[in-house]
Amino acid sequence: MTVTQSKKPTHRIYAVRKTDSESSSRWFEIGAAWPNKDGKGFSVKLTLMPVGDADIVIREIEPENKGLDAEGGAQ
Repeated sequence: MTVTQSKKPTHRIYAVRKTDSESSSRWFEIGAAWPNKDGKGFSVKLTLMPVGDADIVIREIEPENKGLDAEGGAQ
């Protein structure tokens, strides 16, 4: 089976650690992910490995121009 991926990642990978405060946490970007062409999984590249206790979260990348209308950007 041949699996290919696009050149740009579609998801970012984060290590999330709880802070001393129960209501907040710190997010550290540690890599990226791309869907496989067959749609049955992802290819993952980690640039950092979390040490210690952290949750791993994979989030879809938001477009950079999102919300420009409200801030006086392109309309």
